[in-house]
Amino acid sequence: MRSKRNGIPRQTALVTGGSGGIGLEIAKVLARRGFDLVLVARKRDALEAAAGQIEGKYEVKAHVFAADLRRREAPEEIFDFLHNENVPIHILVNNAGFGLGGEFAETELTRELEMIQVNIAALTHLTKLFLPAMIKAKAGRVLNLASTAAFQPGPLMAVYYATKAYVLSFSEALSEELRNAGVTVTALCPGPTRSDFATVAHVGESRLFALFGMAEAADVAEYGVRAMIEGRRVAIPGIRNKIIAQANRFAPRTVTAKVARIAQESR
Repeated sequence: MRSKRNGIPRQTALVTGGSGGIGLEIAKVLARRGFDLVLVARKRDALEAAAGQIEGKYEVKAHVFAADLRRREAPEEIFDFLHNENVPIHILVNNAGFGLGGEFAETELTRELEMIQVNIAALTHLTKLFLPAMIKAKAGRVLNLASTAAFQPGPLMAVYYATKAYVLSFSEALSEELRNAGVTVTALCPGPTRSDFATVAHVGESRLFALFGMAEAADVAEYGVRAMIEGRRVAIPGIRNKIIAQANRFAPRTVTAKVARIAQESR
């Protein structure tokens, strides 16, 4: 299953949520750098279209595995499939995730529990499964998709903001644990980015996008992969996002919560 260049097996990157948005753009950047890919998402037709697009442009192999990360068993199924196919993973990109807007007392519980499963549990589970081989090889990289939402409480998207705070904290802690292991962990923290995220989360009319605009997914992906290759622990694309993230680290939490609420309210 592994392809070769000049007789040398390629390294392989696993990208969850790899059929669209930031995930697909990260996959393209990695392909351009010569990595074979394993793309994971729920819909096989979208995955196959993405894989065909990448293989048609870059001299790499893009494998697909349809999996619903809302299911607790999905990470183990992904890991077992790749283990049985003898495909070692050198880069793990935990990109899959989604949000949901609204007052917490009124939002759908099932949807928020699924969000916690995808944004937190699946990310943690996949990292737990693939990390030991990286440590044994003394080489490997993990890129976790956090958000500028990770730096403050998020009224009207309370659960989403909390999941991204987990991703940031988990990534920073793991990075420190692995500082001498030859393995790096990077938390990518983009601000609002042009994708279908806002539509799925029902927050397309929030002030956030009007106030801060939207970055292009391709630009975020390029920045994130570069930061990962450089071994940075936290990567925040865009000067404005960096300033806001740092301000949120030092401002009183009550203030950052109020500002976040204003940003999340409808225009």
